[in-house]
Amino acid sequence: MKPSANALYWEASYEIVLNLIEAYPDADLDSIGLQQLQEYIVALPNFADDPELANDGILSEI
Repeated sequence: MKPSANALYWEASYEIVLNLIEAYPDADLDSIGLQQLQEYIVALPNFADDPELANDGILSEI
């Protein structure tokens, strides 16, 4: 199976942020915890990476 051109992976932090802003316009993404941030990211419809690969460093960068 070929990955979608719009698929999101952990290393695409800028694209993830843009998608989060669109998906959660009322959320203050700067003030949520890392666990909530991970839940938001994994719930994005085009997120295609392994949720288990996330760590505090990756999430803090986003």
